[in-house]
Amino acid sequence: MFDYEKVTETVAAVAASHAVAVDKAGAFPAETIQAFAEAGLGGLISSPDVGGKGLGMVAAVHVVERLARECGSTAMIVCMHYAGTAVLEQHGPTDVRTAIAAGKHLTTLAFSEVGSRSHFWAPVSSATADGDGVRLTAKKSWVTSATHADSYVWSSRPTAGGELSTLWLVPRATAGLRIDPAGFDGLGLRGNASCPITAEDARVPTAARLGDDGAGFGIMMGAVLPWFNIMSAAVSAGLMEAAVTRTAAHVGGTKLQHAGAALAELPTIRAYVARMRIETDKIKALLADTLAAVGGARADATLRVLESKAAAGEAAVEVTDTAMRVCGGAAFRKEVGVERVFRDARAAQVMGPTTDVLYDFIGKAVCGLPLF
Repeated sequence: MFDYEKVTETVAAVAASHAVAVDKAGAFPAETIQAFAEAGLGGLISSPDVGGKGLGMVAAVHVVERLARECGSTAMIVCMHYAGTAVLEQHGPTDVRTAIAAGKHLTTLAFSEVGSRSHFWAPVSSATADGDGVRLTAKKSWVTSATHADSYVWSSRPTAGGELSTLWLVPRATAGLRIDPAGFDGLGLRGNASCPITAEDARVPTAARLGDDGAGFGIMMGAVLPWFNIMSAAVSAGLMEAAVTRTAAHVGGTKLQHAGAALAELPTIRAYVARMRIETDKIKALLADTLAAVGGARADATLRVLESKAAAGEAAVEVTDTAMRVCGGAAFRKEVGVERVFRDARAAQVMGPTTDVLYDFIGKAVCGLPLF
């Protein structure tokens, strides 16, 4: 039996040892991702038929949440890898699935575009038939792991026209792809190598299509949305856990010398920490219920999937705001450890589907209206 929890602790230790340097330099966490792959976690959700571990969302959430406590950038890279792998497990070629299972292939999603922004389900890029292949033309706005992933699960408009979408497996080495040479210099998640990619008549074979032409929207809703939303919520939960742990450590170990008392002895401080703990546990409870809803194919599964990312993203901002407040001026110093999670936590609100878009979807679902 593969002990993924034990293995994850080993990889988390590697993430912790590199997290500060990754954030400072805005560098891809190569050592941690290598450890992740070598530990067998890259193929965690891959089928045993191709050499994978055959585990599902519960295990993946554990891995992502635990890594997020140490390095948000690493956790987001893994989140995207699992979301892309979920698609490839259903529609991808055996050789790529086998490479992923062996820890020799990192994949990611390439959905968001300049033209449709965070409305990832509505690509404006094109795929034009060209003999036994297609030529892709696109301006992808943000692609996590853009400079390091071996492949992208790529969206375009259908080759036959229409308003839906088609998905493709596009190798990073495909001629005609140009990754923004400026790299990524962001506020948070600074090591996730999220860069724009431009495709200029990038040719891939027709066999690179994932599912039928025009079936991309269905795959996005059936596979990508649940995996991405739930993994994103796990990232937020891990960041919240880090904020609580580091804040409690700071107030417990910092004294008001004139009073001879630790900050944690002040009722106001303890009340703030208590609220942080409660919010974090509420998100973990929602995440657990979401996993149960999806695993049991409950009627409210879609609603829980939508709620999980929205609620976790909002709560992570609230909890990390409180961490900065409680730790005071010391929080602005890197060594306390809350400033980094404060910055990382902001990303979930603006990653498609954004929190505001999710609120609209949730409202439609509650009111009995179609989402699209």
